[in-house]
Formats: sequence, structure tokens, C-alpha cells
Amino acid sequence: MDRKLALSRVGGDIELLREIGQLFLGEYPGLLTKLTAAVASNDAHGVDRTAHSIKGSVATFGAQGAYDAALVLEQMGRSGKLNDAQRRLGELERHLAALHAELEIL
Repeated sequence: MDRKLALSRVGGDIELLREIGQLFLGEYPGLLTKLTAAVASNDAHGVDRTAHSIKGSVATFGAQGAYDAALVLEQMGRSGKLNDAQRRLGELERHLAALHAELEIL
């Protein structure tokens, strides 16, 4: 997480950033479950949409690794080429776990 960037996106309001972080922590596990199911069922449209949602959320925190991993999955879904999606999903999960840890101590 890029704390300076994240704070700039909320006008320097650390309390607001904490609130947004808590909302994300409550929301992203469900999105990750949906994305995992879409990858498992080879649902390109579902991968595209869900990865796009995750990408938008992590952008708030300046979490570049998670953003990039979600972007790759979004592009894979959009193109319908999910051959490497399972591995890419694992990368996203690792980045989200790291972001989770950072948001917990924010």
C-alpha cells in the first residue's frame, strides 16, 4: 500500500481512510470468492467484471501489485483467454493478503 497516495485520495483524512479500509476488508473476501468461482468455471465475463471491481477498490489504497494482478485478470476475462488465470489468481490472492495485513494496522 502506498500510504501517502492513499491519504491524498481521501484529502489527508486518516479516519476516512481507516473507514474505507474496513469496508474493503469486509467486502473483498466475497469478491475473491466470486472471482475464484468464475476462474474455476471458465466464466470469462465473470472474471472480467469481478477483477475490474477488485482493481477499482485496491486503486484507492495505491496497492500497485494488487492493482496490476487484478488488471491482468480483467484483461484475460475480456479477451476470453483464461489459460493462465489460476496462477494469476494466486498472485492476486498474495497481494490482497499483503494489503489486508497493512489495512489491519492502519
